[in-house]
Amino acid sequence: MTIDFKQIEQEQFAIHPAACEWTMRAMSVLRNRVDINIKLYGEHDHLAQGDIFMFNHFARFETFIPQYLIALETGVYCRSVASAEFFVEDNTLSKYLRALGGVPNNYGRLLPFLAEEILRGGKVVIFPEGGMVKDRRVMADDSPYVGRKPDYSIYSRSAHQRRAHHTGAAVLALGLDGFKTGLSWLVTHGNPDELLRWADLLGTSADQLKTAIAKPTLMFPANITFHPLRVDQNLLARGAEMFMGGLSPKMAEELIIEGNLILKETDMDIRLGDPVYPHERFNWLDQRLLARMVRHAKTLDDLFRPAKDLPRLSDRVIQNTLTRHVHPLRDQCMAVMYSNITLNVSHLAARLMKMMLADGETEVDIDRFDKTIYLAIKNVQKATNVHLHRGILNPAAYIGIFDHKCPQIRQFIDSAVQLGLIERRDGKYCFLPKLQAEAGFDQIRMDNPVMVYANEMAPIQAAWDALKAARKQIGKIKPAEFARLRFDDEMRAWQWNWQKFHRPQFAAINDQETATLSGAPYLHLPEPSHHSKTGILVVHGFLASPAELRNVGDRLAEQGHAVLGVRLAGHGTSPHDLQTRSWQDWLASVQRGYDILSAFCEQVVIVGFSTGSTLSAIFAANHPPRLAGLVMASTPLKFRNRNLMFVPLLYGANKLMGWVPSASEMLGFRPNQSEHPEINYRHIPINGLYHLRRAVAEMNSKLAHIDTPVLVLQADGDQVVDPASANMIARRLTGTHNKTVKMLPADRHGILNEDLAGAVDLVMEFVAKADKTDLPVSDSLSNRADRAASPAAPIETIKRVEPTPPATAESPETAQAARAHDTHDTAVATLSARDKSRAILARAGFSKLGTKKHTEPKQTLPTESVEKPANLNPVQPE
Repeated sequence: MTIDFKQIEQEQFAIHPAACEWTMRAMSVLRNRVDINIKLYGEHDHLAQGDIFMFNHFARFETFIPQYLIALETGVYCRSVASAEFFVEDNTLSKYLRALGGVPNNYGRLLPFLAEEILRGGKVVIFPEGGMVKDRRVMADDSPYVGRKPDYSIYSRSAHQRRAHHTGAAVLALGLDGFKTGLSWLVTHGNPDELLRWADLLGTSADQLKTAIAKPTLMFPANITFHPLRVDQNLLARGAEMFMGGLSPKMAEELIIEGNLILKETDMDIRLGDPVYPHERFNWLDQRLLARMVRHAKTLDDLFRPAKDLPRLSDRVIQNTLTRHVHPLRDQCMAVMYSNITLNVSHLAARLMKMMLADGETEVDIDRFDKTIYLAIKNVQKATNVHLHRGILNPAAYIGIFDHKCPQIRQFIDSAVQLGLIERRDGKYCFLPKLQAEAGFDQIRMDNPVMVYANEMAPIQAAWDALKAARKQIGKIKPAEFARLRFDDEMRAWQWNWQKFHRPQFAAINDQETATLSGAPYLHLPEPSHHSKTGILVVHGFLASPAELRNVGDRLAEQGHAVLGVRLAGHGTSPHDLQTRSWQDWLASVQRGYDILSAFCEQVVIVGFSTGSTLSAIFAANHPPRLAGLVMASTPLKFRNRNLMFVPLLYGANKLMGWVPSASEMLGFRPNQSEHPEINYRHIPINGLYHLRRAVAEMNSKLAHIDTPVLVLQADGDQVVDPASANMIARRLTGTHNKTVKMLPADRHGILNEDLAGAVDLVMEFVAKADKTDLPVSDSLSNRADRAASPAAPIETIKRVEPTPPATAESPETAQAARAHDTHDTAVATLSARDKSRAILARAGFSKLGTKKHTEPKQTLPTESVEKPANLNPVQPE
């Protein structure tokens, strides 16, 4: 009886669909339960087109992730090369790994077997590093050298020395593509029988084989980057210690590091590089030699035999057609793999520390260190040959760096301090000896993650360039240059959030939106000096965008003022964005705008409209330096719409029902009939109304602390804000004698946008006065206290002659928001339990808010129209 080894082989390594499907379901459930955020980047069809996928190796569990993602996308269960140690015994684990497509790396027919699998439509996953590279050091040199190919190598635990990466993937690709090239040449040159012979040998049909050899072999090197690394204990490590007794240092390290990757919020970015084509290395002579090799081969094994094992010189020469390309192909794949690292802030911080140590610096001012990182971020954002983590792409993730509140840097520094690598002392980071000490390969992730980060980013030349440039800039950059960079952050934040909240899951609301004018912030600087005595910070209202007051900003800019139009967080993008924001986020937008503008002028006047006035007043009450005046237009303290008192109830219902599918769509928004639909959101987030109430209450408590000149503008027939708010605000402005209330004869809310009753001219006059007068920018606390105790100054009031609308008149249906820009008074009516229930179930009566409709013709509006922001970076937001 003849033994069919092929049959035995196929049975031994057969992929079991049932095991694969169970594993897929289990991993999908696990993915939804743990805090690891897996993101796959690359062309959509690359997973389907690829044959050989190559990944770097940092954690044990990641060896299952690529096969899972490929199967999820293509439906193909992959082969993978695994360590032989898992197959020593024929136990449950080894059987399970084989059922999933695993093949031991010491299997005698490994490469021919995998080539046959690919020819039959399979895919292969290989880890060319051959094991976990815990120190992430993959180059012999510490840094890349321009003009010279990097010398890629890794540390071998078994050999206790550095070695080159494995060549298995390159040998497999060249052997497979050599077979395809040779057989194709034979078939096209009058040897069709060769196709039939090989189809029979491979157990496939001639048509299937013909299709397979017509397709070039595609290799896809890919990189897996984790961020952040954490070294604190976790439940997995504690549980193992409890049930297994004393753990070995190696096992304890892996449970802590990898347990934190899985159990604590971690980004796992997987990037497919550009495809590598082995067939491009074969010239016309190679094709003829490969055809001869294929014609004489009995099996695919003959194409993978080392040249030294071949008896005839002619065969060894032909075999060299393949082998001479192995090392160059491997190095090409490694270059692609490591160029696809996802660069994060920890990479920059770690490498900066190492660069400083190399220059003999043992300490650095915290402020200087943080600003150097910021400049490196801004530099690397301009690079085109680097992949950036969302913590670098999204300004919200690093914008707190100027207040030492950047979460990414704080986590990195806190970890380094905890491990005794650095310490904070007298406003400096002091580098301790342990930071430079050599750490064991199996302990470096626990003992010195700073070096792990520094090693990982070493192949990225753009990161080196960004850091080198930042170190040169930090001592020379002027405040105005910093301000320009920070304004660029504001633009990037707008674009990031626009993209984030225009994904398909937000289409139900977004598709009904009517706003067409650009929601981007703007900065006007006078020519040619780019500096003016008085700068103007323009702050728009609720549901709107900087476009709302663009006409005001443009006119002030024409007078030679530096003007910045702030974009309040959550505005100018999508109602879903606003749904996630708080009034403190809006106030932070004002603060950033003020800081940016201050670099281009000597003093600042803030012009706020509606909710923008509310926020501007809160900000002014904190006595920012160089504040010369405040314009408060249509500022809400009381609202026409009494239904706003129900907002807290509806907000609470939203919180309670947040776990119900589609509840956010059902309860989270109310329709809005805006005065300016080309600017305002058509949907009002209930969360936004809630925080609007809170902002008004905060302003009410802070008005007495404002000590700068104030101009209050209010339409006497405002259908959104109760006109009585103007004088109520003036009475509470006890900290300043220089205050003026001007009541304008108008029935609309948007008095600045529509320039009603000369509202913009009044603003211009106020600014001109501030510009000509050295106004007291900031008084002492004692002076403010004395002024607060003195009688209020008389208020200049200009009233219209024509009668105001009846007090019962309310705004149209969306006085709820954009127009409903706001809240009731500071006092909230007490409701009975029955009223509360009815309010919640009926959505607090918000379905019937409007009364009379206005028929006034629309005013001329700014013509700048933008459907969506320009794509500043191809990476989609998180």
